[in-house]
Amino acid sequence: MLILAARPFPALQPYAELGPIFLHQKACKAWEGPGRPPILRTSPDYLVKGYTSDHRIRYGTGDIVASGDLDHAIADRLARPDIAFVDVRSARNNCFLTRVRAEILTA
Repeated sequence: MLILAARPFPALQPYAELGPIFLHQKACKAWEGPGRPPILRTSPDYLVKGYTSDHRIRYGTGDIVASGDLDHAIADRLARPDIAFVDVRSARNNCFLTRVRAEILTA
């Protein structure tokens, strides 16, 4: 396994957080199943943050969310017209796990 620094944002700016990601030595298939991928079922809680279309954190949307409440927390943020996407990170290490957009939930 390799650990790398990643910034999942298009440009440097104060809200473009840098965080660790882990890569397996062997190739892994992308998740294609319905619902939440297995990686988002392994922790008791996750850090979620809502972002605007210009990649800025929308204050008041960041929170540590229990695993059982994660789907609702993401959907609640994406229902807001000022939120373009929600990032899900490790609640303990701030590792970037995934980005969720509204079109993913409605597809």
